[in-house]
Amino acid sequence: MEKEEILNKIKEEALENHVPIVEDEPLKVIETILKLKRPNRILEVGTAVGYSAINFAKHLCGENSKLKTIELKESMYNKALENITAMGLNDKIEAINADATEYMRNIPDDEQYDVVFIDAAKGQYLVFLEEAIRLTKIGGVIIADNMLYRGRTLSDYNDHKHRTATNRLREYLVVMEEDERLDSTLIKIGDGLAISIVVKK
Repeated sequence: MEKEEILNKIKEEALENHVPIVEDEPLKVIETILKLKRPNRILEVGTAVGYSAINFAKHLCGENSKLKTIELKESMYNKALENITAMGLNDKIEAINADATEYMRNIPDDEQYDVVFIDAAKGQYLVFLEEAIRLTKIGGVIIADNMLYRGRTLSDYNDHKHRTATNRLREYLVVMEEDERLDSTLIKIGDGLAISIVVKK
């Protein structure tokens, strides 16, 4: 099976099983950023089945380039490993089965990334952002998906079920706009894409 066929199968299976993966429109924007950025190192928070990591890895540039991706759920992690292997990307993608809030805190300061992609537990986005700023090179890009949270973030949504996650995403939007370390914008495509350039530490 050709690699494009394998990737399409990964996407189809994820959609059939209601696994959250990056939507087509935001993916195009992210891939455009990656083509311009030509990253040597990418950090992804939230692997799911490895669909986004596989797409991003195509844009790694330079010697010893690497994408590190962190996934909490063991079942997802195992499926991601299977998909990464099927695509022949074991040398480019390092999958970690861990709680990203803890794992990121233990990444040393000198392990710097060109791009950090956040697509995991919405209630932890502020934690991820702070660690991402620490781990992203000056001029590097932090991208956060699902910022609109199905329309909840920018509405008067206040139901108990998603209240905490919604409030944290609202706080994220405020922080990315006001933090002097970042130059940010929110693009209202897909479920909302926040793009922040790290301009200083």
